[in-house]
Amino acid sequence: MKILSYIFFLFIIFNLQGCSTKNIAYIGDIFNSKEEVLTPEEIQSNKEDEELFEEFEDETEIDEIYDPLIEYNMVMTDINDGLFTIILNPIAKGYKAVLHVEIRNSIDKFFLNLAYPTRVANNLLQGKFKNASEETGRFIINSTIGLLGFFDPATSQFGLEGHDEDFGQTLGFYGIGGGPYIVLPFFGPSNLRDSLSMIPDSMLSPIDYEDRDWFTLTDTWPEYLSVHAYKAINTTSLNLGEYEKLKKDAIDLYPFMRNIYNQYRQKQIEE
Repeated sequence: MKILSYIFFLFIIFNLQGCSTKNIAYIGDIFNSKEEVLTPEEIQSNKEDEELFEEFEDETEIDEIYDPLIEYNMVMTDINDGLFTIILNPIAKGYKAVLHVEIRNSIDKFFLNLAYPTRVANNLLQGKFKNASEETGRFIINSTIGLLGFFDPATSQFGLEGHDEDFGQTLGFYGIGGGPYIVLPFFGPSNLRDSLSMIPDSMLSPIDYEDRDWFTLTDTWPEYLSVHAYKAINTTSLNLGEYEKLKKDAIDLYPFMRNIYNQYRQKQIEE
């Protein structure tokens, strides 16, 4: 069930970027109307237009993404779409109706705080020592003053921003490509690199299906699945309507999702 929170995070990024076919068509019209003699102001304007076009150009090149499993991926996209529409979305709407938004936001912060071991380890692996120290400061402050992470005084009072990193980003940081695009059951859009990277990341997570020597929130498969299901419901309840907006804007949901994921992960790695 971990997919559901992950997919919706991608949806939020997409809507913030404002990527749509209308944007691309408008940019294309700019270059079709160029004149032979340009004033200095027009030259500067066209230069800005070219920079804007370059920003969106890669997002139109959907077919260049390596996708040898396209037939399977399309079927799995439809399955995941159905699971969201029929099961998760209605549950999240009911959950939203009975729990205040501030409580749901605090629960979301609690789960974010729990992911500290994964974030700090991958920041260290990438040599981002300042980020790792800030993550450690955030964890100490939010786990104490912030009452186990239900509140975020590290950001609001100390100005410490989070630095989200995972092992897939670490491999990408060292130049390892994503490999073939894969749509995972329940987990959603991914690629070979990021799919395999979920294994080392899960070994650092306190939400696990095995009994460890150090603290874990869960120790068995039923507990593990229940916590991830609850996390997905809570995150979805905070982002209701985002998926519908995505589907409304997409001419074809599958290539749109594939391109969004590729662009989003590339941006994360570059940062």
